[in-house]
Amino acid sequence: MTFYTTFEKTLAAKRVFITGHTGFTGSWASLWLQSIGSQISGFSLPPETSPSLFDELKLAEAIPTTFGDICDFETLKDAIASFQPDLILHLAAQPLVRRSYKEPLRTFLVNAQGTAHVLEAARQVKSVKGVLCITTDKVYKNNEWPWSYRENDPLGGKDPYSASKASAEMVIQSYMSSYPWQEDQGPAIAIARGGNIIGGGDWSEDRLIPDFVRSVTQNHPMTLRYPDATRPWQHVLSLVHGYFMILAGLIEDPALVSRAWNLGPEELKQYSVRDVLERMAQHWKRPDLNYMDAPLPEACALALDSSLARNKLNWQATWNTEQVIEKTASWYRDYYKTPNKALKITVNQINAFREGLVL
Repeated sequence: MTFYTTFEKTLAAKRVFITGHTGFTGSWASLWLQSIGSQISGFSLPPETSPSLFDELKLAEAIPTTFGDICDFETLKDAIASFQPDLILHLAAQPLVRRSYKEPLRTFLVNAQGTAHVLEAARQVKSVKGVLCITTDKVYKNNEWPWSYRENDPLGGKDPYSASKASAEMVIQSYMSSYPWQEDQGPAIAIARGGNIIGGGDWSEDRLIPDFVRSVTQNHPMTLRYPDATRPWQHVLSLVHGYFMILAGLIEDPALVSRAWNLGPEELKQYSVRDVLERMAQHWKRPDLNYMDAPLPEACALALDSSLARNKLNWQATWNTEQVIEKTASWYRDYYKTPNKALKITVNQINAFREGLVL
């Protein structure tokens, strides 16, 4: 047995500190960790949206939470020191490309300097044995080529969001080199680069699925900016699964895991924005669509080569893209029928996902 088949057992016995736990991915990750018995503490700004998955799952009642900004180093360090975690899952970020054009300084501050704050606090709190930093597929210098990006391809970033995440990776690599875990100078550190996450419970601004949901539920047309753009679409649980495997590996096999990992779907078929919306409509409702010229540039072709994670971690996206879209549509469909059952709907999807894993 290896850590990637026993990751739940490893994490159940650990104290896990999560930054950004009030967000979409953080809420799914928190609920899964809570269900296996991990001791969790969260540090985040309050939820930005109403509704939010964090509020709908009533996670504030279940998880010790410090509402704060990772740009405030002392408050962050105090929260970590108070909890004395074994592991840190660093999700907190300014994650929106279009917002980064409007708020470039804030984007760089949160994504690059905020990451430095997390790593420095982790270095100073000796209980911390591992830190997993979540970045994005957009850290790569995008040449709009047809093949997939590998972990050793050059980083870049034309827009402020992508550049801020590439900058964060430079910070991370600096800490990995300057404070090696092998010499007990700091925790083991890993990076996970994921593709476009979809799934139930996301109500963020300027994102495809939340825009679709608002169009359907509020009965207004949906404006589509990049109908032919392709993305490595994947369910939030596939990525969270990968995150948990890497977190467990930081404890069980840091020599293997302390590096950057791509986590993207394996399918050769590329799904465009138009494809995803067509399938969402088949599983729920069809909104009216308006097309517009995109005022801000954004990469239109992105794909990740995740063969390293498949070969070394035995990780793969459990649900294919068709299943991912169906699960996403069904979550929202069921939620809007019975909003008071958000917790049950989400737990059921976590359990269905776990049944497909070899644990």
